[in-house]
Amino acid sequence: MNKRKDYISWDEYFLSVALVSAMRSKDPNTQVGACIVDNENKIVSIGYNGFPVGCSDDELPWDNEGGFLETKYAFSCHAELNAILNSSRSNLKGCSVYTTLFPCNECAKAIIQSGISEIVYLSDKYADTDIVKASKLMLNKSGVKLRKFESTREGVFLSFDENDV
Repeated sequence: MNKRKDYISWDEYFLSVALVSAMRSKDPNTQVGACIVDNENKIVSIGYNGFPVGCSDDELPWDNEGGFLETKYAFSCHAELNAILNSSRSNLKGCSVYTTLFPCNECAKAIIQSGISEIVYLSDKYADTDIVKASKLMLNKSGVKLRKFESTREGVFLSFDENDV
């Protein structure tokens, strides 16, 4: 018997983990996930966008319009930063981060400082904003490789039906 040929690639696997992580986000507008992987294809951390530990997501605002303190922007931690902070490793040098949305300028700073050397992203829908332009400028100047996720698959189906196992 020969091995299966329709298994998913490493990129598909890691981006799928980021997409599933994004599903943990309680943000009503944007759900983002991130998965950090070392050079041996081992997952070293994951994260999603949400409020810091101990900050109730029932007591702080999820709005994306209004005064600064009336919006999520004052309180939310982005997926990439959460993944960096959640890592049990103190050194992420040479790792890659798979993310569902291109990182903002603040996450770019953390990515650069942590030593992550590559970003694989699914969406760059905010490419024309100053935040992402600043992010790309810093990432390019610091030598972080940027790679748009590519796949021949439309998606990956997950089932919790025990008969599918």
